[in-house]
Amino acid sequence: MEEQRRSTSPGSASGTVGHNGDRAGPVEVHQLAIGGMTCAACAGRVERKLNRIDGVQATVNLATEHARVVAPAGTGVRALADAVQRSGYTARPMNAVEASKGAGAASRTRDLRRRLAVAAVLAMPLADLSLALSLFPELRFPGWEWAFLALALPMVLWCGWPFHRAAWAAARHGGATMDTLVSVGTLAATAWSLWIMLRGGAAQPGFGTGWAALTRTEDALYLDVAAVVITFLLAGRYFEARAKHSAGSALRALLGWAAKDVEVVRGGETFRVPVGELRIDDRFTVRPGEKVAADGVVERGRSAVDTAVITGESVPREIGPGDPVVGGTINTAGHLLVVATHVGASTRLARMTRLVEQAQDGKSGAQRLADRVSAVFVPAVLALAMTTFGGWLVLGPSTAAAMTAALAVLVVACPCALGLATPTALLVGTGRGARLGVFLKGPEALESTRRIDTVVFDKTGTLTEGKLQLDAVVPAHGEQAASVLQHAAAVERSSEHPIAAALLAAAPTVERARGFTAVAGLGARGSVDGVEVLVGSPRMLAEHGYEMPHELRTEQNRAEQTGATVVAVGWTGRVRGLCTVTDRIRSSAPAAVAALRGLGIEPVIVTGDNPRSAAAVAAAVGVDRVVSEAMPEDKVDRVRLLQEAGRAVAVVGDGINDGAALAAADLGIAVGSGTDVAIEAADVVLGRDDLAAVADAIELARRTHGTIVSNLRWAFGYNIAALPLAVAGLLSPLIAGLAMVLSSVFVVSQSLRLRRFVPSGQAGTAA
Repeated sequence: MEEQRRSTSPGSASGTVGHNGDRAGPVEVHQLAIGGMTCAACAGRVERKLNRIDGVQATVNLATEHARVVAPAGTGVRALADAVQRSGYTARPMNAVEASKGAGAASRTRDLRRRLAVAAVLAMPLADLSLALSLFPELRFPGWEWAFLALALPMVLWCGWPFHRAAWAAARHGGATMDTLVSVGTLAATAWSLWIMLRGGAAQPGFGTGWAALTRTEDALYLDVAAVVITFLLAGRYFEARAKHSAGSALRALLGWAAKDVEVVRGGETFRVPVGELRIDDRFTVRPGEKVAADGVVERGRSAVDTAVITGESVPREIGPGDPVVGGTINTAGHLLVVATHVGASTRLARMTRLVEQAQDGKSGAQRLADRVSAVFVPAVLALAMTTFGGWLVLGPSTAAAMTAALAVLVVACPCALGLATPTALLVGTGRGARLGVFLKGPEALESTRRIDTVVFDKTGTLTEGKLQLDAVVPAHGEQAASVLQHAAAVERSSEHPIAAALLAAAPTVERARGFTAVAGLGARGSVDGVEVLVGSPRMLAEHGYEMPHELRTEQNRAEQTGATVVAVGWTGRVRGLCTVTDRIRSSAPAAVAALRGLGIEPVIVTGDNPRSAAAVAAAVGVDRVVSEAMPEDKVDRVRLLQEAGRAVAVVGDGINDGAALAAADLGIAVGSGTDVAIEAADVVLGRDDLAAVADAIELARRTHGTIVSNLRWAFGYNIAALPLAVAGLLSPLIAGLAMVLSSVFVVSQSLRLRRFVPSGQAGTAA
């Protein structure tokens, strides 16, 4: 039995999922805004606290400051918020609109900017004074220590208050975070300096310490070092907050793109209502320049709509009566009357937004490892700092040397970069994908794509446009073409297959056949004027013993060699005629196949169509391997055979019959205009019908995964390299603080480079 991938939307969604693989039942999904988190250890602490609640699965994202919680029905948001508050942080329920506004983050950014401005103003004279007195001891005037204190104390206490507050909150609940390291380090340095000043005796500014502290016997004042370290950390925290806000801009753009109100036509009257009051089958108007309020079908009017928010394409699409429109797109020209087919959370824009949120809330395997390391890292660093202080106190020349080394250990080891490595890359990567019309469901998709070496395409609706047209009706000798078409259309009137639509378009007034029965993957049968009629593939009619005349067999071979699909029509044991149906190959298909080959990926076609038609399409798009006449279950078997041969397989599809194959594949890619089954089963959803998006999606996912790996390597490598230097006394606390800040800034900057990602196929143009 296939395990179907199932996604649950944030907010107040409900459903039935397994918990830890061994429990199933009704669940609710909640989004919580978490306040007070400053590092990976904070996020890990909140996540562990939530996951201790029976039946709860929680994921906490440091970059977005959100928690996505899947809880048994009836758990209640209050219980979840209380658990978070018991861990020393704040929590409140939120919705997508609140997330898009980011008011809390903006307020914190303003507070950081204010504190940083004060710290910078005080740090400049303090640093100049400290440097001058360190280089030229003869300039040290009486009471210079108290001048240091007057400048440094506001910086350490008021400017550094966010660090001290967070450290105290964690300590009250028996925890330790990055802020603990900063707070303990700077307060210890300040307390040490005050003790030296009150004790009296020779002293020197902290800027003169470091390696020199190993040979000097005079005591150092660390007021200047503590103050400047606070300034560095505030600067890092501020620019980090700015970068995270920038990284999430694509999601905010999606969330803010929906229309706010709409002009509805009900009972012959026209009036405006909030978009939340729009109902399915409501008729609403869209004026030039307005956003389409919901997914629907154009009833009257012609225009061109800008679909860039969904597809990433800049050229407006021409539409007219009967054409579908997507909510959130912009009507650029004419006046439209639209009938709503999907409203609220079921619109395509809402679904795509949920995919981006879901991806940004996820965690890769590498990030989960980083979280486990961060959980024990802070306590380990505190123990290491104490050990370093004790070791230098016993073996070193002075207490100043011990203080220098211990303070450097505390400051340099802050694991900010570990906590930001994955979330920031996911934020930027998924946001960039949304702008390109590529929606990644989560980190699992990123990890899968690096191994993909085979892509399996469905033919109809994927490599072709899926808009079948009747090309010709060829009757057998003695039959009339009109009679053949009428019999075929009568049977197909009860079918929803694209071939049925093509036949009915040519014979719209025919009456419905009686006793309609669909034969999965092959055709249909029904009674017309008391005679049983079979309509379907020549193979189906042959299996039922229907004889095909020689002239029809010749016509079948000719049509299939051109890529047409042949539908046989027969009654009373004999094939009476053929209907040839054609489907145009997507103009983007050959380029998409070439792009995949350029990425080292082999394309394969698996289709239920006949061998000749499949081969003709394969030749036109440049695919060498073709599997034809495949039933839906055959597609799954083919995927498994490729996997057993050591291939990592991606499947691209759009229909209900592709759902099982999409779920069985290592990576499922669904065309966004496809069925809900295909979209739910896939890992990647394409917002545009351009098949080049398949290669774009794989290339973007690989690039994003590569950025995550690079970030984590840097974060781990930085701490592994810096800690021994700090323990050995080779780093001054000032340099240690600067190095820690630069490591976090490097990780965020590396992630922001993804905003400039341009797929290989668009390298010559602006993305």
